[in-house]
Amino acid sequence: MTDGVEEDNVAFYSDGEAYWRGRPPTVDAMLGGYGHISGLDVCASRKFISQFLGEGPGKTGQTRALDCGSGIGRITKRLLLPLFDRVDMVDVTETFLKRAPAYLGADAQRVDNYYCSGLQDFIPMPGHYDLIWIQWVIGHLTDEHLTNFLKRSCAALRPGGIICIKDNVAQEGVIWDGEDSSVCRNLDLLCRIVEDSGMSIVEQKCQDNFPKEIYAVWMIAMR
Repeated sequence: MTDGVEEDNVAFYSDGEAYWRGRPPTVDAMLGGYGHISGLDVCASRKFISQFLGEGPGKTGQTRALDCGSGIGRITKRLLLPLFDRVDMVDVTETFLKRAPAYLGADAQRVDNYYCSGLQDFIPMPGHYDLIWIQWVIGHLTDEHLTNFLKRSCAALRPGGIICIKDNVAQEGVIWDGEDSSVCRNLDLLCRIVEDSGMSIVEQKCQDNFPKEIYAVWMIAMR
């Protein structure tokens, strides 16, 4: 890797972190001003992952989940804690994680760890999770770092465990967003990154009923 690429990566990550440090710790801020879609989002996500939960071949347990890019815990509170016994949260913004216990309320007692880290540096505990949920955060990782994080996440799964990505998907190519220092990849590129990580896609679905002016949002489950 050249010095120029390294410098670009440092700016890519530092600019993204600075953007989120400037956002208030609210659901609306987590969703870029689209807080009103939270219910639709969670309902579709619950339906998507419920097909993998339970007992029997191809099913995953419900002991522990990891919420990646958790923010203040919207997904932890609305999606993961109703389905899993324990949850860990990881986010790069310390103020969001400090706000999380108050937002989660009584449910906070079932959150074991609040990890403050960028996913490019985070190493989840091997063999620890039934589900790793990665939502609206992969745009803040380079292709190489996303591939490597998926490899580490695969190693962090319990037997039968599953990883789910839910994120914006470009119609074609890769679109740069200078406001929050992120990228939006097309579906083919995202699927290729999953393949490069050594994992296989077991299900994918486009989110229904989101506002027409925003990107298409896809859910991708992999093992």
